[in-house]
Amino acid sequence: MANSFPSAGGNRGNYNRRNNTNPFAAIRRNHRIRVPEVRVISPEGKQLGILQTSTAISLALEVGLELVEVAPNAKPPVCRIMDFGKYVYEESKKTSHSKVTASKIKEIEFTPRIEENDFYTKLRRAEEFLSHGAKVKMRLKFRGREMARTEIGFDVMKRAIAELAEMGHADSEPRLIGRNINVMLTALPANKRKLKFHDEPPPPPSDTKGKDDHDGDDAADSEEQDD
Repeated sequence: MANSFPSAGGNRGNYNRRNNTNPFAAIRRNHRIRVPEVRVISPEGKQLGILQTSTAISLALEVGLELVEVAPNAKPPVCRIMDFGKYVYEESKKTSHSKVTASKIKEIEFTPRIEENDFYTKLRRAEEFLSHGAKVKMRLKFRGREMARTEIGFDVMKRAIAELAEMGHADSEPRLIGRNINVMLTALPANKRKLKFHDEPPPPPSDTKGKDDHDGDDAADSEEQDD
């Protein structure tokens, strides 16, 4: 009976460790830091030198903060005095924002005989989305007998890609699928983007719609279908 308790407890601990999905759980802080000495950084980023771990923990607790191991593989490990809860919150917020941005796809729709003003309005919207790191799916829709002149649609799409070349690049060549030509644009790295249709970076686009408005295009589409 006496030997069964440590074994059961050990199994529970291993199970919890295997299933712990918290990325911050492995970060050692305060009394979980077992080494005798650590290199310490103050909350303001100032180097405090190598201190006894117990002394460093006391310094952190005196100002209501924690001693957090930030470079465990260094010799000795590097620790920083910080507000760990605030750090976790800010890092989680960054990760969440990155995931939302990466998964966001905006759609811009063209027509083969799109008017010049409408064409540039679409490009401005696409540039706005790319400026915030979103992927942009450009789609050109054929109506009626327009399918007999698909080269016109390809010319429109290639022109749009060229106009947006300083903001994003095409993941592949435009492809005809059914009655649509599709191409996906991925934003360039932020430091390489150059606005062409905006004087300054626009505010983040609204998330209330997943695709661009097609004002004026629907009416034009219905007319083209009757041609």
